[in-house]
Amino acid sequence: MLAYENGVAALDWLVQAFGFTERHRDIGPDGRLSHGEVDTGDGVIMLSTPTPDYEGPRHHREHCERARKWSSVPWIVDGVLVYVDDVTKHHARAQRAGATIITAPEDGGHGHRYRAEDLEGHRWMFLQRDKG
Repeated sequence: MLAYENGVAALDWLVQAFGFTERHRDIGPDGRLSHGEVDTGDGVIMLSTPTPDYEGPRHHREHCERARKWSSVPWIVDGVLVYVDDVTKHHARAQRAGATIITAPEDGGHGHRYRAEDLEGHRWMFLQRDKG
């Protein structure tokens, strides 16, 4: 489960930017997302806004030197890996939606991949598996 400062906006953005399909949305009486789910094709990502005091990774880095250092590498630290059919097409969609691109599509590891941050700074790696 990923926590977001604004879970409702995050749920909408993840569908738009990364092409996920919304499966579930529970909004609490306070207007916060108490539980949401998106289908990634091969899996499900759950998200919520746990408390008004929660601070996402991007905001946390603004005042925490250690968090800035953790995020200085292009790797996905405390992030999510999602397999996609076409990395190039997926990357273009995410870029158009305003995702922060950490690395452009590249070959390496187990296939073609790129890395991105979402609107609150959570890190994602999208991988197109090698055929073979």
